[in-house]
Amino acid sequence: MTKLTSDTPFANADGAAEHSEFLFRSGTRCLRGQGIFAAITTPAAGGDQPGSALHAAVSQAFANAHAAGIEQPVLIGAIPFDTTQPSCLYVPRRHRWIDGEPARSEADNGGAAPVVISQRSVPDEAGFKAAVGQAIANFRSSTIRKAVLSRMLEVQLDQPVKVEQVLARLAAQNPNGYHFRIPLAEKGELIGVSPELLVRKRGGRVYSNPLAGSAKRRANPEEDRHTADALLDSEKDHYEHRLVVEEIRRVLAPECSSLAIPEQPSLLSTAAMWHLSTAIEGELADPRRSSLQLACQLHPTPAVCGAPTDLARKLINLVEPFERGLFTGMVGWCDAAGNGEWVVTIRCGTVVENTLRLFAGAGIVEASEPAAEWAETQAKLGTMLAACGLNAEDQR
Repeated sequence: MTKLTSDTPFANADGAAEHSEFLFRSGTRCLRGQGIFAAITTPAAGGDQPGSALHAAVSQAFANAHAAGIEQPVLIGAIPFDTTQPSCLYVPRRHRWIDGEPARSEADNGGAAPVVISQRSVPDEAGFKAAVGQAIANFRSSTIRKAVLSRMLEVQLDQPVKVEQVLARLAAQNPNGYHFRIPLAEKGELIGVSPELLVRKRGGRVYSNPLAGSAKRRANPEEDRHTADALLDSEKDHYEHRLVVEEIRRVLAPECSSLAIPEQPSLLSTAAMWHLSTAIEGELADPRRSSLQLACQLHPTPAVCGAPTDLARKLINLVEPFERGLFTGMVGWCDAAGNGEWVVTIRCGTVVENTLRLFAGAGIVEASEPAAEWAETQAKLGTMLAACGLNAEDQR
């Protein structure tokens, strides 16, 4: 099967390095960068090990930045779902931390809404539902317990995408999310707002906030509350969520002298979705472990791949008709001391002039229903579609 890629075949633009813009916003704190001092494409496979090629490349980039007079350099960028593929990591020439940065005024001053010239979903509705059915059949004849299946919506507009306007709308719609803007190795940018923290490291403390089990928000407050309560009572969604939490426990417990994991998930909401959420916190046994090493060790969790990981990945490769690229990888930052934040690359898209490629996935377990899983991907696409000034109900 010939697979499409999520961020190719676009070519590099002349002068892009100096004018590249970076963004990672976490709560009220925002990291902004400009220009590329170093680009790291070393694959992240094995990146949890101190002697890995990725660790060596990052350490050398930091050393070069210090030698060039860059004060407290940071690494910012994204790592793909398939860690054998090239990373998309950078040390910016200039960066600054901004506390309490407000959403920019471009959110409501964008002029005429864009017009859709063409669109296609890969796979289409029938193809996605068939893939869900195929996954469920595999569960019944194998040891696979969960697989996350995804789709890509490619949209051609009548005008170039205004990236700053999209980011401003995302900030207004989802102020508590993790916002990001990363230049692609080829032409274009990765933008989005993830609700899911893979790992945060501050000194010797480590945090993770996995999400699994979702439901679409409702406009009517009473219906919305009922939807949230139903999610909190859903045996199917609790099972899906538990698979993710137990895998994170398995990875982090040996790394920590103490690890606190709530017995039951709570609810987390975005503008479009309700999610089951578990806030995990621990004390590292070795505080020298960097946030990037921990992120590489955790990735991919069952929230974006499945369980068991290797078998779920094989099933994904079999039934998904496109390469995910950076989607369902991780995006974030770290400094030379190893502090940093990495989030799961979801609620995102790539932008190249007037072309959008948006992504959404759904966790499939044996109790899943193909129509409901398709509807979940539609709801998840709504975040980026709304930020781009498009009506989610019109996109198929």
